[in-house]
Amino acid sequence: MDRFDKTSLNAAPASAPDFRGNDGSLVSALKTLLFFTILMITLPIGLYFASKSYFFEATLGLSNNDSYFYAAIVAVVAVHMVLAMFVYVAWNEGSNQWREGKQD
Repeated sequence: MDRFDKTSLNAAPASAPDFRGNDGSLVSALKTLLFFTILMITLPIGLYFASKSYFFEATLGLSNNDSYFYAAIVAVVAVHMVLAMFVYVAWNEGSNQWREGKQD
């Protein structure tokens, strides 16, 4: 059996490093997420109905069934654009926080 010194057993454990970041970065990330969530919901739906009624049916004179199809393509492209913008913003936000953390 090993004998342990009582002082080493009662010593306070070393504090673990805090990897959470600061509260400002958390609030910034949540604001970014909320912005892109709202954009993801409103932009494709708005573009779908606007392009269907005003562009494909009124301007181009397409039938109702054709305008459904093309308006859906516009909405899908909008979803992909919003996703690409979110990834770009999140990537740059994370790399900026990483660079700031390395300088400290």
